[in-house]
Amino acid sequence: MSIVAKRCGVKFIPPSIILIYENKNTSKIRKRVIPVRNFSQYSERLKHHVRHSIYLESVSLAQLERLHLILRDHLKGLSLEESLAARRRSDPNDEDLNKLSDDELNRRKAQMDELFERNRKHKEDPDFVYDLEVEFPENSVRETCSWDEEQSDEEF
Repeated sequence: MSIVAKRCGVKFIPPSIILIYENKNTSKIRKRVIPVRNFSQYSERLKHHVRHSIYLESVSLAQLERLHLILRDHLKGLSLEESLAARRRSDPNDEDLNKLSDDELNRRKAQMDELFERNRKHKEDPDFVYDLEVEFPENSVRETCSWDEEQSDEEF
């Protein structure tokens, strides 16, 4: 069965993940309600669940984790706007990975590995070039660094 997720969201009462998907074999669009019962487990377990794995195959684990965190925040009493604002504030590029727990660090590394593999060019790819050489135009904007500035040797 070929299923492609179109939209994914949450339902607060009862806590559920809503998936709008298209069955490519029949070209029908359907809705699936996936109840979330155990909030101590992560979304990875939900993605590999026997009943839901077919439907959640095309949904990224990061998106499932965000939806899971929104549901958890709602159960703690936060509104949807507060929960979304908290997600926007935490920029993963500004975060100090040294301060994370081992589980959280492993999860972030897995996300980075997934992104790397998605962007990686394989030898089997049709647009793969073995020895790619790129020439940058002379009039392109160059970033400057403090060590690029000309200084006399007398200062040293």
